[in-house]
Amino acid sequence: MATLASAEPRFRGLWIALVTPFLDDGSVDHIALAALTERMRSAGVSGLVACGSTGEAAALSKAEQLQVLETVLQAAQGLPVVMGVSGYHLGQTLEQVQALAAYPQLAGVLVPAPHYIRPSQDGLLHWFNAIADASPAPIIVYDIPYRTGAVLAADTLLSLARHPRIVAIKDCGGDMAKIQALIADGRLAVLTGEDAQIFSTMALGGAGAIAASAHWQTERFVELVRLLEAGHLPQARRLWHGLLPWVQACFAEPNPAPLKAVLAHAGWMRNVLRAPMMPASLALAERLQGLVAEGELRQRIS
Repeated sequence: MATLASAEPRFRGLWIALVTPFLDDGSVDHIALAALTERMRSAGVSGLVACGSTGEAAALSKAEQLQVLETVLQAAQGLPVVMGVSGYHLGQTLEQVQALAAYPQLAGVLVPAPHYIRPSQDGLLHWFNAIADASPAPIIVYDIPYRTGAVLAADTLLSLARHPRIVAIKDCGGDMAKIQALIADGRLAVLTGEDAQIFSTMALGGAGAIAASAHWQTERFVELVRLLEAGHLPQARRLWHGLLPWVQACFAEPNPAPLKAVLAHAGWMRNVLRAPMMPASLALAERLQGLVAEGELRQRIS
């Protein structure tokens, strides 16, 4: 049996699932996106994910998605970047993945199950294996059943781990027994995609997190993950207790609306989302600003 150390070493630590900034006319704000990428890189994150669900990728055209990727890759200056690719038409999804061969610096491709269709486990095996066969970069399986409607069983994931290009999982399924089985198997790097489960997943031996809420207080999240990687649980627990109210507030309304409200208030981008996504409510925006002030005070005191 593989050991935890054998899991893909590139996909460890804190990764940021980037938002996609928009201008007032709804077009992508590439200047703000580049600046955001540079901020995350300077904060010490392990890598970045472009065009995930936090990036409103479903509202971007395929051409816009590639333009976003190009901006992030350039601003990342060698920091690993993963590209999100999703769909439910296998042929079209394979074309998207194959087009990424034009970006040899790409660290990986984040792929969920096909949404809406709800295939069998055999169908899911065929989907991911076919994509991995076609991909020029390693595959991170995105297990997010509340968006796709498809649940990846533990045995299915363990079978997928046999493919040499399927190297990691972003888990948003919340099945801790499944996660423990994957961690014990050791072939897939287990990254939590549920920000509220960063502490628990990493305390069990997970490789890290792909987080949205870490756009803000990024250095504190980086330190949290560093402490968890080192096994310093008491120190990590104290830091986590301070961050948890922030994490919870960031998902009190559909992501990424709460984050964009905070980042817009800070002057990093406009508070613009593409329909049917709507801006965060005024009440939540005020709550988030209170937590921002508390976090800044805590940092000054410490």
